[in-house]
Amino acid sequence: MGKKKKVANKLSVFTNAILSIFGENPFKPMNYKQICKVMGIRDAAGKDVVYNILVDLFEQGKLLEERPYRYVLNPEYLQDYGPKTQYVEGTVDMKSTGKAYVILDDASGEDVFIAANNTGKALHGDRVKVAMFPKRKDRKPEGEIVEVLERKHTDFVGVLHISHGYVFVVPDANTVPVDIFVPKGELHGAKNGQKVVVHLVEWPENSGNPFGEIVRVLGNPGDNDVEMESILAAHDYPLEFPEAVEQEAAAIAVKIPRAELAKRRDFRKVFTITIDPADAKDYDDAVSLQQLPNGHWEVGVHIADVSHYVRPGSAIDQEAYSRGTSVYLVDRTIPMLPEKLCNNVCSLRPDEEKLTMSAVFEMDDDARVLNHWIGKTVIKSCRRYAYEEVQAMIEGGEGDYKEQLLTLHRLASRLREQRMAKGSLNFHSEEVKFILDEKGKPIDTYIRVQNESHELIEDFMLLANRTVAETFGKPDSPFRNHTFVYRIHDEPNPEKLNNFLRLIARLGYTMDISSRSKLVKSYNKLFDDVEGRGEKNLVESVAIRTMAKAVYSTENIGHYGLAFDYYTHFTSPIRRYPDLMVHRLIERYLLEGQGSVNKKEFEEYCVHSSEMEKQAEEMERQSVKYKQAEYLQDKIGQVFEGLISGVSKWGIYVELKGNKCEGLVRYEDMPGDYYYLDEENFRVIGQGSGRILQLGDEVKVRVKGVDLLKRQMDFELILSEGAPKVSRKRRKK
Repeated sequence: MGKKKKVANKLSVFTNAILSIFGENPFKPMNYKQICKVMGIRDAAGKDVVYNILVDLFEQGKLLEERPYRYVLNPEYLQDYGPKTQYVEGTVDMKSTGKAYVILDDASGEDVFIAANNTGKALHGDRVKVAMFPKRKDRKPEGEIVEVLERKHTDFVGVLHISHGYVFVVPDANTVPVDIFVPKGELHGAKNGQKVVVHLVEWPENSGNPFGEIVRVLGNPGDNDVEMESILAAHDYPLEFPEAVEQEAAAIAVKIPRAELAKRRDFRKVFTITIDPADAKDYDDAVSLQQLPNGHWEVGVHIADVSHYVRPGSAIDQEAYSRGTSVYLVDRTIPMLPEKLCNNVCSLRPDEEKLTMSAVFEMDDDARVLNHWIGKTVIKSCRRYAYEEVQAMIEGGEGDYKEQLLTLHRLASRLREQRMAKGSLNFHSEEVKFILDEKGKPIDTYIRVQNESHELIEDFMLLANRTVAETFGKPDSPFRNHTFVYRIHDEPNPEKLNNFLRLIARLGYTMDISSRSKLVKSYNKLFDDVEGRGEKNLVESVAIRTMAKAVYSTENIGHYGLAFDYYTHFTSPIRRYPDLMVHRLIERYLLEGQGSVNKKEFEEYCVHSSEMEKQAEEMERQSVKYKQAEYLQDKIGQVFEGLISGVSKWGIYVELKGNKCEGLVRYEDMPGDYYYLDEENFRVIGQGSGRILQLGDEVKVRVKGVDLLKRQMDFELILSEGAPKVSRKRRKK
């Protein structure tokens, strides 16, 4: 009896070993020969035993027969015999289809794919815990969300629907693929069809949808103010300042005490101007110019001394930190600071004495910096210019203080030449602007291109930012061990750069990436080569996407795009919180001689500021997208010229010339042929005609439809007969 028990135990161990082999390879069908090979069994008797065990396990339902005599483990037993489940944590990137990717906290890991039925109760932006599935050959990592660790958002903007006794909110964001049910008692005055803010209260275990309550009624969809406020509310950006902040701002004295003026270097009698957009209200930077007795030039970069008025820990400071940055929507600015500060007390308005923090440079006629000084000043701007006024003088027109402005222009141009010679990337930026009627509806658009008057200001600001960063970061600086806030920009992502090289090769361009200097020269040459060509916008926009995102950090790695070893943001404290932090650090270290601040604490401030900057950019993009859709709403059926800006499995994306509106041409709206995607070559090809449509091609499209609430535009393609074709031989698969 004992002998039989021992044999049974051995057989049980043998069986469990076989089941474990199937568990470690849950998607690989195997027969008895393959199992024997894994177990090292070579004799006929052993192979017979394995064969019989497989048959028994199949009859018991533990194995499934994938095909004759080839088995896989029944998924019901994967937990018992499969590999131990691995868990990872990360942030959800939800797609409109309901599927998602989890971006791991460990940035070195590959994103994890989550099928729509495995997202659990996670929503876009949430931090989650993921149970990883066994790795399958040639497949991306896949898993299931098992726990929501932290909600990114609990308030959502959407349209309220009341139908057949059910009440629910359909979120505006296509990254929220579930409706939110609202009990009838939680409507708080909201009516069917209105746009609302709904607060997520709970998500019951057995419910496919979360439950919420209406916390704010925004108004009717399509109303300009409602749509702009919806963008802000969807990102939890406050629509107004708290009462404590407004009271604190109201108590700030406008008149500058004489004692404060006596502490500062006085520039009130020095030629000083501001240059800003025509519609600007907050002027946070000014430049001064005077010739020194030795013939050199003294250029002052004067920045509003916000830190004098906004003290750490105050209600204004806490609110400014929370916002992180001002937000510039198409029709309005939502400031970081209360209006009294940003448009009055701190704004460097002409003919008013203003407190500033300055970087002052002595330079020769060739704009070589011979000396510099950083400290607190007082100024009195003698003239406020719009960029257009200065540009007119640069181009030969007349105007106030033309001689001084042309001197500043000449010095700035030399600074720019020096910067480009050292490897700075020469990105050209174009910005779509709207002409709005009294109700905020766009009646026309235009492209604002950066010109020499913009560059005049930009190059002096870059000089100031770089000099401040060098003062605290260079190895020979007495402050090199002090925590400081840097603006850093990493080198291009290798994979994105490789894709970019493939793209431009298809367009007939090449780049040398053998060294950083050669890569930068190649970038700048490419930008010159595409100037005035159809693919210009495409090449420049994709080039920017190859670059890493510039962020704030206490760890300096330099700024790749500008080719600066040290760089910070010092010049816009009215609208950027990191600049305010930099001003405070200058005062603490340079002017007061105090020790270093806490590095960990300031790194958290930097991360928050970078996140808020990214959020502000997204809100600004959404407002532009909405206005573009609104602009085309009454132009259904009209024909426009555009450029192919993207290709996808849905169709081709076309960006219209002049207004940069981008819409989708679905394959069914491409006449006369069936088109298929040649993703590797960034093009689509007509199955019958061989016609090629690729990135950068100029095309004509007709506006087919506009979904204003989703900010989506659909176009139809109008083909000419001259489009290139691919030969039958090349089209063979």
